[in-house]
Amino acid sequence: MQPVLTAAQMREVDRLTTEKYGIPSIILMENAANAVARVITEKLGGSVKMKEILILCGPGNNGGDGAALARILSNDGAGVTAILLGTLERTKGDARTNFEKLVAMADRPNLEFFEAEDVAHASDLLNEHEWGELSCVVDAVFGTGLRSPRADVNELVASFPDVLHVAIDIQSGLMADRADVEGTQFRPPDVTVTFTAPKPANVLPPASNFNGELVVANIGSPEELVREQHSQLFLAENADAKAWLERTRFSSDSYKNTRGHALMIAGSESYSGAAVLAGNAAMRSGVGLVTLVTPHSSKDSVASRILPEVMIRGVEETEDGAIAEEAFDEIDALLEKADSIAIGCGLSQSESTRNFVKKVVARCRQPVVVDADALNLLSPFSKENHPDAKASPLLRKEGSHVILTPHEGEFRRLLGESKNHPDAEASPLLRKEGSLAADRVAAVREFATTHNVILVLKGERVLIGAPDGRVVVNPTGNSGLGKAGNGDTLTGILAGFTAQAAVMKIDVFETVVAAVYVAGMAGDIAAANYGKRVMTASDVRECLVDAFAVLEN
Repeated sequence: MQPVLTAAQMREVDRLTTEKYGIPSIILMENAANAVARVITEKLGGSVKMKEILILCGPGNNGGDGAALARILSNDGAGVTAILLGTLERTKGDARTNFEKLVAMADRPNLEFFEAEDVAHASDLLNEHEWGELSCVVDAVFGTGLRSPRADVNELVASFPDVLHVAIDIQSGLMADRADVEGTQFRPPDVTVTFTAPKPANVLPPASNFNGELVVANIGSPEELVREQHSQLFLAENADAKAWLERTRFSSDSYKNTRGHALMIAGSESYSGAAVLAGNAAMRSGVGLVTLVTPHSSKDSVASRILPEVMIRGVEETEDGAIAEEAFDEIDALLEKADSIAIGCGLSQSESTRNFVKKVVARCRQPVVVDADALNLLSPFSKENHPDAKASPLLRKEGSHVILTPHEGEFRRLLGESKNHPDAEASPLLRKEGSLAADRVAAVREFATTHNVILVLKGERVLIGAPDGRVVVNPTGNSGLGKAGNGDTLTGILAGFTAQAAVMKIDVFETVVAAVYVAGMAGDIAAANYGKRVMTASDVRECLVDAFAVLEN
């Protein structure tokens, strides 16, 4: 997991890199420019020779990166036009040094340098310039130092719609520490190259939607300096899933009992499909055994569609075909033997089922994934709703793990809507309109720490909150996953992964991060194979095969 740093934390890392490790700041700027040059060279087919490139620079350090980049690309044979939005006299420090180097080279036939008084003047220069076949535009104007949103620089870039657009650190006009975009319209770059660590706007939507492909480049700052910033926000990465799969790899003596037993409690007379999707996804996760508990009236329907390897158990039900409270005694032995439990998919709702869910969650001392109807039956998730601390899913004994997987609407119900927060403006979790506050990270962190749970908040860029305050942003997945059944599939994957983690003594939070990453990756593969319009939850489950193959091989 990569720490996500604020602009201030990043400046501190840069300062300490120079002061504690003796790496001059001008070298960090040079390394940053070289990192961007490598990305541009790769995107343009492996060479920039004879390619025409425009670099828009600001007077600060972001512009200094751009000035150094102009020199490097010119040395590599590119035709470079660099425009400073400001004057050389306004620049200082390392940026001034690089601009002066650029001015000294301006007599080269493949390098032009201009100063522009403002954006309007820059626009005039661009309109008057005789362009050949422009290949790339680089935005090196504001970087992480912007204090208020603006779109005028992006309008300059947008005037070249059919060329590679690269942003250095962050697209100019976005604010590094904020996820919101405040209504301004941006053309997303094709790629953003940021340095040392991603910033909040690089990873949190809607701002992250205006980054394009994100490349995090190492420019020489020691990793321990990044860790010392004690960020509580992280970005999940490919290495997290790879490491988890390596730890749970199949050995020559693996068999079903060493792979874990996932118990799925799902389905009702009207929603048997949810149980099928969850059970099948669990079976595909690498777990050794999957048992599905469902009402008697759903058993035949489920059995006819589920993978034959999944064991099915029918239990007592209510008049409307939902699991009854009395079923708890029927599955006592299963609850004892299971290594993880998932409850809620297609469960339906009644008072009897509510009591059943409360008993199961309170009884379990292994990881328990709570989804869908089970979430609604436990809402609002508050001490007032669960006065018996021993039976409360809020106050778990040490070593137990409750994993809640709500989408935004379910999260609002867990919070008790606005009735639990009569002063909507004062609440960090709810707005007056009833939607979650813009700072979803704060909402997830507060809920997870308050209730000692792992919270998986679904939606655009899934957020995973830990009881210790960490929040992880998951970068995989796409809008095609916003269809019926994908929540059930994710629950099955989580149940299978946590069962394996339980028997192999692997951290549950790290397991949840890996499971969400893999599920999103399978969704991305499904979107590539079938298209978002037609992809289904079953397609996502089957694409787990490809996701595992990519990560393991």
